[in-house]
Amino acid sequence: MSHNQLDTKSQAWSALFSEPMSELVQRYTASVFFDQRLWRADIAGSLAHADMLAAQGIISAEDLAAIQRGMAQIRSEIESGAFQWKLDLEDVHLNIEARLTQLVGDAGKRLHTGRSRNDQVATDVRLWLRDEIDALAALLSELQRALVEVAERNVDVILPGFTHLQVAQPVSFAHHLLAYVEMFARDAERLADVRRRTNRLPLGSAALAGTTYPLDRERVARTLGMVDEHGVPQLCQNSLDAVSDRDFAIEFTAAASLCMVHVSRLSEELILWMSQNFGFVKIADRFTTGSSIMPQKKNPDVPELARGKTGRVVGHLMGLITLMKGQPLAYNKDNQEDKEPLFDTVDTLKDTLRIFTEMIGGQLNPATGQKEGGLTVNAQAMEDAARKGYATATDLADYLVKKGLPFRDAHETVAHAVKAAQSHACDLSELPLAVLQGFHPAIEADVYDVLSLHGSLHARRTLGGTAPQQVRAQIERHRARLA
Repeated sequence: MSHNQLDTKSQAWSALFSEPMSELVQRYTASVFFDQRLWRADIAGSLAHADMLAAQGIISAEDLAAIQRGMAQIRSEIESGAFQWKLDLEDVHLNIEARLTQLVGDAGKRLHTGRSRNDQVATDVRLWLRDEIDALAALLSELQRALVEVAERNVDVILPGFTHLQVAQPVSFAHHLLAYVEMFARDAERLADVRRRTNRLPLGSAALAGTTYPLDRERVARTLGMVDEHGVPQLCQNSLDAVSDRDFAIEFTAAASLCMVHVSRLSEELILWMSQNFGFVKIADRFTTGSSIMPQKKNPDVPELARGKTGRVVGHLMGLITLMKGQPLAYNKDNQEDKEPLFDTVDTLKDTLRIFTEMIGGQLNPATGQKEGGLTVNAQAMEDAARKGYATATDLADYLVKKGLPFRDAHETVAHAVKAAQSHACDLSELPLAVLQGFHPAIEADVYDVLSLHGSLHARRTLGGTAPQQVRAQIERHRARLA
């Protein structure tokens, strides 16, 4: 084997070791079969580092050209599937460096001047996660747009609003959907905030104490786009912290967990609404499965699985926090365990957002240019359900308050009216006027406008309320925001 090759564990480290690493330990400590997804970030970081080394006169222009040429070939090999990932080289970084040295010789060996795998991996993970956050932000926008589109078609559809899963007050179905738009908008804000702290450069911190080489860290940050909104380079300012910090991964997983909690809440409602006892909505067959024994079943597997995967993502958050809690400064091998939960969190959230966007908003038919197969709404079932729970009781209380009663007295009066309606198995709006006046003489014929579901809906015109005019205003606000 050529002296230029970095192909065994002993050569990867130094002549200090008197025996090779055992095969069992190689398998136990290797990360190449999951961290190879960092290859694009690793190449980008290495090229930026090499560019800076050449600019600083630490390596020659010829070495830089050789490194760039070798990295271009490695990129091509990885993209085509021809690259050979080797377990004995442990991780993505050593695999790429070894191949580079094979291709360009000593220039490849000079690439690692002024850096350590500690600051290299911290940079790679940050670069990779930054791009994934951008992809997730786009997916969150798509899901919000899908919800807004369904909301726009259902502004005047009445849904029973629940508290404690008991019928409370009538709301617009669109208003209900827009509540999730608000949640996902906050998730996007959180991800943007995480991205800002993720987009800081550790490279140049070396193993833990910085380096004796005259590195231009700001140049590297600019090359990699690790700058703020004003173009100012963003650098990790303490070398010890830079190589050992995984706050950005924990923050991201926390934001992802909360986003999945929102998905899980929506999933729970879809599962309830799809059941025969509710019958409020249907989702397309391709998002459901049948039963192996009951031929009549159509199971909401996608929402159920999303609800389950939420626990998985939250579990990753707990794992990352626990991973970091007992580590002294600076880098420790424990941190290799940050990648699989982080990678799985990203994959799970991306897949979930994609599938929910299509399940709710439908799929574009190229022939018609229309979306098909999204959420189907049973408006009549929703309105019928709203009539069952005396959803306008609060409206009657408000009506009496406007007639001069203190709210607590109005509340007690309406409770008696509800009890009477229950005994007659009818809605409040179906009680004769004479019966209603028996509870309070101030009640007049205009009370039936108040007691109707549509009257109740249209009366809630405060900002953020469920009145259709307010809901339409919110839809326009979201459309402008998501444009």
